[in-house]
Amino acid sequence: MNGKTVLVTGAAGFIGSNLVKRLFQDFQGTTIVGIDNMNDYYDPTLKEYRLKELDNCVPEGTVWQFMKGDIADKVTIDGLFETYKPQVVVNLAAQAGVRYSITNPDAYIQSNMIGFYNILEACRHHPVEHLVYASSSSVYGGNKKVPFSTDDRVDNPVSLYAATKKSNELMAHCYSKLYDIPSTGLRFFTVYGPAGRPDMAYFGFTNKLLKGDTIQIFNYGNCRRDFTYVDDIVEGVVRVMQGAPERKKGDDGLPVPPYAVYNIGGGQPENLLDFVNILQEELVRAGVLPEDFDFEAHKQLVPMQPGDVPTTYADAAALERDYGFTPKITLREGLRKFAEWYKSYYQ
Repeated sequence: MNGKTVLVTGAAGFIGSNLVKRLFQDFQGTTIVGIDNMNDYYDPTLKEYRLKELDNCVPEGTVWQFMKGDIADKVTIDGLFETYKPQVVVNLAAQAGVRYSITNPDAYIQSNMIGFYNILEACRHHPVEHLVYASSSSVYGGNKKVPFSTDDRVDNPVSLYAATKKSNELMAHCYSKLYDIPSTGLRFFTVYGPAGRPDMAYFGFTNKLLKGDTIQIFNYGNCRRDFTYVDDIVEGVVRVMQGAPERKKGDDGLPVPPYAVYNIGGGQPENLLDFVNILQEELVRAGVLPEDFDFEAHKQLVPMQPGDVPTTYADAAALERDYGFTPKITLREGLRKFAEWYKSYYQ
């Protein structure tokens, strides 16, 4: 990766900005190009904060170029590939969130379908060594079999968001086959950490508790989530970026698609009630909430929401087999880092 040009879409996002920071640290002489539309799906000042952090830590000899733009705009993407000719592309730009996809479907079709199509077309016309893209654990829908394996059938999405992510995998497969583009999809499992997305439970809960509001815990607390700390996600992405699926020909003389999909998840599903208890302990420890905070008075158990699934649980054995990596940061460790960041950022 040293000396290469890498394009990261969604670079002001939670995972994107952490990835760029890591690329700064790990690789010399790279050109890193970031694009993000800086939309206001959540507080844009958080995105600006992440970008400022990046601007302040560009190492000598590394080129960092950020562009405000939308991957759904074909002209923008074509121009970007024309100018920078990236060898490795990491597509993290997407409209995120399950519940929002029920009320704002347009945003998902634009960003996740048309945007991803534009990236694939650009990779076709300006050949790349490897396209890595974000998929999601939501593609598993209401799968009853756990842990979720990439060998499972995933044909029952329960939200439009999930359907767009599954579509990304199908589109990538088709482009890999037709144009011999090495592509790897990564199914992320509930990513959390400092400067994360405020629409995620741990962040939203914290905001509400501070205001003295009541938090709602869905499915009466019987949801289980395979939480994955952002540094573990980034470690997985960096390893995968450097190991593109091999190009080879089949018996018919045509390319065997250089295509792969992996889960990146902790493999430790946590009950939401346990998760919330650890979160409140860490918020008290960091001084975000007072010692005597009456937690019981502020939580309410409610039924399941449309588009939600009861359990996510990653079988990440393939990632360990092929890249020697399994997420290892515990929930308490990760929530401690989040609580400490929250204290320093907001208070």
